[in-house]
Amino acid sequence: MDSMDSIQEFQKFLYDKTLDGRRINVLALVGAGLSAPSGVIPSNIGDTDGDNVWRNYSFIDLATLDAFDSNPALVWLYYALKRHQALKAEPNEGHKVLAQLSNLNDKFNLLTISQNMDGLHHRSGHNREKLLEFHGSLFNVKCTNFMCYYSKYTLKDPLTDSLDATKYEDSENTQLPTINSLDQLPLCPECLSNGEKYLLRPGVIWFGESLPLYLIDQADEFIIENDIDLLLVIGTSHTVWPTSSYIDVIKNNGGYIAVFNIVEDSEIDKIKETSNTKVWNFIGDCSITLPKVFNSFINS
Repeated sequence: MDSMDSIQEFQKFLYDKTLDGRRINVLALVGAGLSAPSGVIPSNIGDTDGDNVWRNYSFIDLATLDAFDSNPALVWLYYALKRHQALKAEPNEGHKVLAQLSNLNDKFNLLTISQNMDGLHHRSGHNREKLLEFHGSLFNVKCTNFMCYYSKYTLKDPLTDSLDATKYEDSENTQLPTINSLDQLPLCPECLSNGEKYLLRPGVIWFGESLPLYLIDQADEFIIENDIDLLLVIGTSHTVWPTSSYIDVIKNNGGYIAVFNIVEDSEIDKIKETSNTKVWNFIGDCSITLPKVFNSFINS
């Protein structure tokens, strides 16, 4: 079956499922492949140089709680750079299509589980009540005081004068700013108002930290309460957890799968070959394939 036949068959599936005012229940699993066309550095540490190194620091040096405790200035300089780079990128057409689907309430009952931290879902207009950011967000900050629950989503750049990434984003020709005081880093305003000084930290999930249980619970509740008709695998693969677990759950519950990625996923292809699960593969740039497949449905 050629790609155009696959698109037509998939669109017929969507139309048939939404006849007579019905809604299609959809779970979307999103990875770095969706943001790649926007020019965003992938969500894992160190991908700037392709060898897990940034200025001779490995991801272990930068993305753990121990690293933050021992050198918060270095960790904040790195994440300030990632925030700055993400803000320079724009949501691509793939983000926009997924956002439209999240707001297409008369036809779609969608929940998106994203592994991306770049904030592009929010900036594309994705319904926030239908978005679970499993790895956190570069634009969330939270207090390190265990007795304080301060948390905020902010696009402010830079967060402090010392974290102005424009002064050191050229890693080959500039030195990192010198930070000698905690006062030069983001501090919790609530603790300051109480006469205490506690750092804010990036609101991302570091290595060694567990995924928030409340997010996993929300995902599980959505699957349990809805008979999932369709699983969208966008820019991620069966080899990435928790993508793999949700793929198997939807398959076992009789849902169909549509893959949007630059390469075919051999593990998902095995599902197609060994079960009755229908699998569509739309191979290519997600910012192109998602609009090509969904635009006519969205506009119908």
